[in-house]
Amino acid sequence: QVRLVESGGGLVQPGGSLRLSCVASRWTLDRYAIGWFRQAPGTEREGISCITSGDGRTYYADSAKDRFTISRDNDKNTVYLQMNSLKSEDTAVYFCATNVGCTVVRGDIRPIGYGNWGQGTRVTVSS
Repeated sequence: QVRLVESGGGLVQPGGSLRLSCVASRWTLDRYAIGWFRQAPGTEREGISCITSGDGRTYYADSAKDRFTISRDNDKNTVYLQMNSLKSEDTAVYFCATNVGCTVVRGDIRPIGYGNWGQGTRVTVSS
């Protein structure tokens, strides 16, 4: 069974950094767009970033621009989300998922058409 596994979350102070990883088991990621999403308690799942297959075009939510960087290493079958200058409002469970392309509507990365969701990795930003 195909699945994605997220890792790299944890507790970090405001202003700190974390690098999240999204790894696929049993199949390769390079043919898929990969999206990163997050969900805090009591809120809807929010699209943070997405990277296409092929040309590796990237998209970011306004909340992530200039702080987060998405990248992929096809040799390692891994997609990363480097998160810098973390804020308390970044606290959430972060998920990755696959799609045929990045679903971006009026600048918003929508969780439409994504599959193979992982179980998430928890990020807590607190002093």
